[in-house]
Amino acid sequence: MSDILITGAGGMIGRALLRELGEQAVATDVQPRADRAIELLDVTSDDPDKVIGAHRPRVVVHLAAVMGPGVPRDVAYRVDVEGTRKVLAACLAHGVQRLVVTSSGAAYGYHADNPVPLTEKCPLRGNPEFPYADHKRQVEEMLAEARRDHPALEQVVLRVGTVLGAGTDNQITALFHKPRLLAIRGSNSPFVFIWSRDLARILARSTGEGPPGIYNVAGDGALSVDDIARRLRKPVLRLPAGALRAALAVARPLGLSRYGPEQVRFLQYRPVLDNTALKKRFGYRPELSSAQVFDLWMREARL
Repeated sequence: MSDILITGAGGMIGRALLRELGEQAVATDVQPRADRAIELLDVTSDDPDKVIGAHRPRVVVHLAAVMGPGVPRDVAYRVDVEGTRKVLAACLAHGVQRLVVTSSGAAYGYHADNPVPLTEKCPLRGNPEFPYADHKRQVEEMLAEARRDHPALEQVVLRVGTVLGAGTDNQITALFHKPRLLAIRGSNSPFVFIWSRDLARILARSTGEGPPGIYNVAGDGALSVDDIARRLRKPVLRLPAGALRAALAVARPLGLSRYGPEQVRFLQYRPVLDNTALKKRFGYRPELSSAQVFDLWMREARL
């Protein structure tokens, strides 16, 4: 019987978590890696039942996910929603004591009436037009049903803000590399960040002494697009929401943009996460604030 099993261990967060846990964890991923023995586990197949059944871990940390504008929605659904369903079923079938899942602040959705900041008691509304946000909402509904029907399986659900660390390169960091930062007129477009090492430590604590529950994960504070622009010494291009929606509605069908008009909501109504429960109930205070995380990433990215 193994102590901890990690899905998606080959990703940036998985590798950071393995450094925290050392050799006590079974690392699994859909892709092998040369720098560490990683057992193959495809969450869209029967692997979760086979692999979790073979190792019978005390804790499963479920990190496997896909995101990005280039990922087909049906592929993302099979990994994020159905893959989580298979991992959850395997945990219940094989006597796992605790399941740790990385959700996202995106599960709250991008809505004009979102409270600022959002606490864990706020409703999860996602957005049907954003596959990632919609899928995280569905996953959390699934986990809530499991807490009701199978209370013996402890859960730690982490609603994570934007993760930044050495070498982070994704849809959001791409915004910061552009010559001008894009903003919607009348919106501060706030960002909350969490350091990848802080997240790894939170995940490590989740496998042991950290109490079960649902926690927003973000560094203290938030950065507006103007705060980020000043740090990068770049101008801000502010566009009316309606004009940008119209432009993207034309540009995407023509292949001139990867993004559609729904992207305007992503820029307008970014969820700002309250991390009080993380600090007071879970017992972890992030080492770096949102501003400090961004400054560290900016230096490492040589911007």
